[in-house]
Amino acid sequence: MFSKACEYGIKASIFIAINSYEGKLVSPKEIAIEIDSPQAFTAKILQALVKHDIVNSVKGAYGGFEIDKNKIATVKLNHIVNAIDGDSIYNECGLGLHKCDEAHPCPVHDKFKAIRDGLKFMLEETSLEELALNIKSGASFLKI
Repeated sequence: MFSKACEYGIKASIFIAINSYEGKLVSPKEIAIEIDSPQAFTAKILQALVKHDIVNSVKGAYGGFEIDKNKIATVKLNHIVNAIDGDSIYNECGLGLHKCDEAHPCPVHDKFKAIRDGLKFMLEETSLEELALNIKSGASFLKI
């Protein structure tokens, strides 16, 4: 459902949030290792997250990436998805048709629309804080 870049962007944001709660900056290399992503690809994803004001980049010898602790609760998954993939996930046809809407629906239009609407709701309601705290508590995991 998400592009690989978007999956990595979500995982990277969660990892950065967990470390930000502990006051730690994380390097692109640490992030790439943790989310099992190529380092150059991870750097490109991180640039998009910085550009969209989701994460902060701190320059220098002891630099890295962080998210302001006060901001972690307000960053929702839809912010990350929009930064990486845009909003096409909410509009595309379930069968990949170029034209599919209420007036000209594909065979799965109504069923897929319900799934898209549910996904949009989940992405808008789920915060990085919720996901990071679930990982910290052991209720969920980021890496096998």
